[in-house]
Amino acid sequence: MTLRNLPLAARAGDLVGSVIDSSTSLLAKQTHDIVRFAMGAPAEEAVPVELFNSVPAAVYDASSYTYGATEGEPHLIDALTEYLSTTADPTARERITITSGGMQGLDLAFKIFVDPGDLVVVESPTYTNGSATALSYGAELLEVPVDEDGMDVNQLEALVAGRGKTPKAIYTIPNFQNPSGTTLSLPRRKRLLELAHQWNAVIVDDDPYGLLRFEGEELPTFNQLSPDDPLIFSVRTFSKILAPGLRVGWVETDPELQHLVINAKQAMDTCTNVPAQHLVAEFILRGGLDDHLAWLRREYQGRKRAMLESIERHLGDRVRTTDPDGGFFLWVTLQGEDAKINTQRLFEVALAEGVAFIPGPALSPTGRFADAFRLCFASSSPERTETGIVRLAAALDKARAEVSIGTAASSGAR
Repeated sequence: MTLRNLPLAARAGDLVGSVIDSSTSLLAKQTHDIVRFAMGAPAEEAVPVELFNSVPAAVYDASSYTYGATEGEPHLIDALTEYLSTTADPTARERITITSGGMQGLDLAFKIFVDPGDLVVVESPTYTNGSATALSYGAELLEVPVDEDGMDVNQLEALVAGRGKTPKAIYTIPNFQNPSGTTLSLPRRKRLLELAHQWNAVIVDDDPYGLLRFEGEELPTFNQLSPDDPLIFSVRTFSKILAPGLRVGWVETDPELQHLVINAKQAMDTCTNVPAQHLVAEFILRGGLDDHLAWLRREYQGRKRAMLESIERHLGDRVRTTDPDGGFFLWVTLQGEDAKINTQRLFEVALAEGVAFIPGPALSPTGRFADAFRLCFASSSPERTETGIVRLAAALDKARAEVSIGTAASSGAR
């Protein structure tokens, strides 16, 4: 029996895999040294392993290994609420539901709000794991360009008008966007809120990086701009600030929505990993999160600067890059003759040279941005970054030579 003979659900054809996640498996198969600018993961040395290892004997007991409350372990919710009360974006415990990472938060949002055929706005480029989740529920996607101030909200209005129907949801990564590194400006945040209310569209506010600002002025969140707004569905995670393998995150929603969130989550996993929740709660309760975040901000600021300086030395005006105020990523766009190189092919050449990144087409639902790619500066030391950029420059030279040979052959054929 072949796949075509199986009684597949109609939605199966809309299930889209992740080039980003698949890169982990691809890189694991390589036998040569590779500088890894691909995955958006904290550096190994940024994970507080020693403290994590000291926790189990202190806090784990039989309650750590049984089922937990679907909405999350109470002492984690309390610890998280208390911590957030010390930040610019406090919340109430009844607004929090603990999730299995940020991806489950996105899945819950689209599962609850999106019907087949509904229009969902996504940034372009975007985190395609998020847009793929919307597609899995039958969404029709509308890509809206991103510039140095984040999603171009003026174009959003025109593009929606051209579709002839209003969106059901607006998916945005407002701070240090994945993959561009740009931040949605304050005027655009305010206008996006106005449009959401005009259209009765939920804002799926995906913010894994907001606590990792290391430069510039902090901007108010959607929740700060519009407190207790039922049209804001906020998705957060500990993956970028502690460790992605924990698979612990949270969503912040209107309390009246929580019963739907719980019902939807119970159809997925019953509860988030209980030992991991206890580990995160203990880390927060021991008071380590502030110091850890302060260290991350200093470290990632240095790593971003090191990558930009290395790019300037070895690539110069062959590329244009963004310069984020926080987060993990640079967005690199090829310039001049190099812009003729398809970055999916450049990835293949670069992998052979010993450096990996995410090609631009993997970060657009329709495969745009063949002249661009994403680099993660957070996961590599400055020394390792230098090695990687040197290898990237060599790969760019080889890919450029391929294009030149192809162009010459094409001209000769005439």
